[in-house]
Amino acid sequence: MPQNDHILTLSCPDRTGIVYRVSGLLFELGCNILDSQQFGDDETGRFFLRVHFNLPEAISADELRTRFTAMAEGYGMDWQIHDARRKPRLLIMVSKQGHCLNDLLFRVSSGQLHAEIAAIVSNHNDFAGLAASYGIPFHHLPVTPETKAEQEQKILRLVASEKIDLVVLARYMQILSAQMCEALNGRAINIHHSFLPSFKGARPYHQAHARGVKIIGATAHYVTSDLDEGPIIEQDIERVDHTMTAQDLTQVGSDVESLVLARAVRSHVEHRILLNRNKTVVFR
Repeated sequence: MPQNDHILTLSCPDRTGIVYRVSGLLFELGCNILDSQQFGDDETGRFFLRVHFNLPEAISADELRTRFTAMAEGYGMDWQIHDARRKPRLLIMVSKQGHCLNDLLFRVSSGQLHAEIAAIVSNHNDFAGLAASYGIPFHHLPVTPETKAEQEQKILRLVASEKIDLVVLARYMQILSAQMCEALNGRAINIHHSFLPSFKGARPYHQAHARGVKIIGATAHYVTSDLDEGPIIEQDIERVDHTMTAQDLTQVGSDVESLVLARAVRSHVEHRILLNRNKTVVFR
């Protein structure tokens, strides 16, 4: 990764001159633009921009933000500047299905995913050994309807104390409360099969097999209080056929879920996602 590189993301009402002003300011500061992507949405009338650039050592991040603030006010920009060298800190939540957890652990430990897993939380104790093998703190936090509020407060305290940037629900089979969703707004990602609203509840792949589905897939989205209806980040599918058993479908589904979740997490930690009302703009 280039030395002292940063990533700027912004959205604002669309108008002429935005790219000119942003690139001009970066040029004045002696920055070298490494990558730039933009999108103007005719439906919402908003403009989206992601710029990856190298900041000269003589220019501080504070000076950069001060200069950018002055320019951004005139355009009504919602913007952020990130230090691209910093590894975002993840909290992974899991229940009894560990395929997504295992995939993320490997990707982070092997350097394929530019992030740090600060802790793992589960309402079961099944993956304590797996967490220990990677040297990651494991927090067993059982939950019942009576203890749900208390358990969620423990999780939020952990998010605060560990300075968590992103919570990943890696097949965490509990519905978060509206208060929890609000507290984690824009920084929690969930993964589930793409059959919804069909085949709700337990054993969805077995339900799908019984109905003879021909395509299965997975969806990763931001968590909101509207169950499984948050802004979609990533999706994928695989074709299946009549020769496959319910177990075969479950295996294929697990692979797709792992891949889709990893892509969504990567997009988030690389600051490639911007919200566009109830949708996302995801720069590749």
